[in-house]
Amino acid sequence: MKNFIYKLTCLLALLAGSFLSAQTYEHPFQNPDLPEDVRIDDLLSLMTLEEKIATFSGQGVPRLGVPSPGSSEAIHGLVRGGSTDLENFVRVSRLDEAGPAPQKRPGPVHSTAFPQGYGLGATWDRDILKMVGEVMSLEARYYSWKTGNNVLCLWAPNADLGRDPRWGRTEECFGEDPFLVGELVASEVQGIQGDDPKYWRAASVMKHFLANSNEDGRCFTSSDFGEDLFRDYYSYGFWKGVKEGGARSLMCAYNKYNGIPCSTSDFIQDILIEEWGMDGQILNDGGALKQLVTMHGYVDDVKQAVKVSVEAGITRILDQISEEMAQAVAEGMLSEDIIDRNVRFNIRTMLRLGLLDSSDRNPYRDMGFTDVPLWETSEHKEKALLAAQKSVVLLKNDGILPLDRKEVRKIAVFGNRAEEILKDWYGALPAYAVSPLEGIQAAVKGTDVEVRFQKWDSDGKAQELAEWADVAIVCVGNHPNTSPDWQWEKIQAPWGEGTVAGDGREAVDRRSLELETEDLIKVVWKANPNTVVALISSFPYAIDWTQEHVPAILHMTQCGQETGNALADVIFGDYNPAGRTTQTWVSDILELPNMLDYDIRNGRTYMYYGGEPLYPFGHGLSYTSFEYSGLKVRRSGEDVKVSFKLRNVGERDGEEVVQIYVKSPDDDASMRLRGFDRVAVAKGETVNVEIEVPFDDLKLWSMDSHSFELNQGTYEFMVGASSEDIRLSDNVRL
Repeated sequence: MKNFIYKLTCLLALLAGSFLSAQTYEHPFQNPDLPEDVRIDDLLSLMTLEEKIATFSGQGVPRLGVPSPGSSEAIHGLVRGGSTDLENFVRVSRLDEAGPAPQKRPGPVHSTAFPQGYGLGATWDRDILKMVGEVMSLEARYYSWKTGNNVLCLWAPNADLGRDPRWGRTEECFGEDPFLVGELVASEVQGIQGDDPKYWRAASVMKHFLANSNEDGRCFTSSDFGEDLFRDYYSYGFWKGVKEGGARSLMCAYNKYNGIPCSTSDFIQDILIEEWGMDGQILNDGGALKQLVTMHGYVDDVKQAVKVSVEAGITRILDQISEEMAQAVAEGMLSEDIIDRNVRFNIRTMLRLGLLDSSDRNPYRDMGFTDVPLWETSEHKEKALLAAQKSVVLLKNDGILPLDRKEVRKIAVFGNRAEEILKDWYGALPAYAVSPLEGIQAAVKGTDVEVRFQKWDSDGKAQELAEWADVAIVCVGNHPNTSPDWQWEKIQAPWGEGTVAGDGREAVDRRSLELETEDLIKVVWKANPNTVVALISSFPYAIDWTQEHVPAILHMTQCGQETGNALADVIFGDYNPAGRTTQTWVSDILELPNMLDYDIRNGRTYMYYGGEPLYPFGHGLSYTSFEYSGLKVRRSGEDVKVSFKLRNVGERDGEEVVQIYVKSPDDDASMRLRGFDRVAVAKGETVNVEIEVPFDDLKLWSMDSHSFELNQGTYEFMVGASSEDIRLSDNVRL
């Protein structure tokens, strides 16, 4: 009966729309006044089987005037191709501002390059993630307008969790905690898709569902754990992206979940579509379909792989399989009804991107672009700098920072990450990049401060230079493409290989947590104890010696175009850092469980880790100090309101990332993050902080009822500056 009523309603709407717009629209699907499902049904009815199959490869319907939506990687900037080598960058720093405009060279299309996803997570700032999403989607619209080739489905954000620092793609994730990741994912999704109730600026395609955090063997290994960890941990960030961000699309992972390849799992239909209401593109990853045959051994041939994937709910396949899909339909292996069911998801994505009509009501149809690329505007450059500044984590400071330009006269800079900004596999190709050395030089321009550089300790030169300097700054870290640091030849490490055990990337897990260049830090420090380490890396290192001896340590991630300026701003105190760690930094690899142990209760993350971390989850220092007082925790309807006073008792304006952890009744975790905010407080000022924690964020998955439930009993609310720096606590009974 419901189906009949629905069909009747659609028919009446179609007739009414056709009557009102018969002279305006050739086909009903072009009429923006009709309901979504009516428009989708009409377009689907006009398509041939060949055209339907083409949408699985990301195509539009050119015969009917519907362009392809296109797609792009977009982890920390719109990826429009180009070499991973930045040697030919037009290099611009603050040193060039007064000089002639740099000469432009022809080459790949550029875009704004933000810090890696791991660095964006370190901002603990929802507004920054929304801003990054907005910039990427605006530049996607600009590129689409300028070239006529759409790139409107952005493969971002990465909602996977960094449960183990050895994971090669740690660089892409926001961290180990599901609540933090979920909040940041939702914010970036909102930024990508925009605020219009009907149209998307771009489509956010979250990745990779599910439990994809090992690279070695990822095409055949199985991530095994129970339903409770599925809900409370591994899928939580994706769920928040859907529930709070409005995401409707995602990419499935290469690996198996409990023995079933993710791109063929029942969770696509049962959870993603039926329960969460996802009705946009659902992708498998590049090569994943054929790996069902070659790696998983799950089916015998590509046609069967097409069948099981499409029947599971995959609507977009990143392999060329049009011929095999047509054969599967012709041979009766795959129903055209199933094809139609999935094509609806692809059409709905095109519809929400405004590709089915030319209505002036679409705010993204004419955005007033000019020939000046958005990535060359001061607005986007300033946003890149702000994101980089907010991503800096001050891990240690014994008082040497910030440097005073009036007191420091000689600065020596060292290290393999000082001279250049490298591009990672999924990084944007910026129009310019400012290296740490350039940023430091620019920061002292016009003063009598002298800056010298030595990359390695060749012939004892680093030791000599360190002895000369008032302060030594050592910039070290991984190569984001696991390639060798050779001066005269640019060598790209082969796919799936690395040249340093402590480096990682896609298809390469790290084999070590040791920093290969820590000996350089030792040599410099021995010659000059006034040493600052800038660890510019895609993941944590077990830098125990450095933490014990060196007076100041900063962490940033790779690839941001404003890395050098942001680092210099923090070093010289022009920006007060407030970034926070998003993983538990362990002091030894022995503290980690087996890489393929996906049960985090066996010692992973701050929730279950039993050791003494090098740096705890949520850790980060400032150039000022904050006092917490007056905690009140009270129930208000279906929320818990947490309020307290935050006073800046230091000598500088600053930001504090306040964090709320909860210990729930009948929960085996030591605590769980359930609220946070990045709060600006002027020196000497006190602000009232109030954070609402909805009951929904306190619920845990019940294995008995197979649903989220609020456990009854006493909840301990802990407020502090990190997971191990709790300042206030109070209990409330729920």
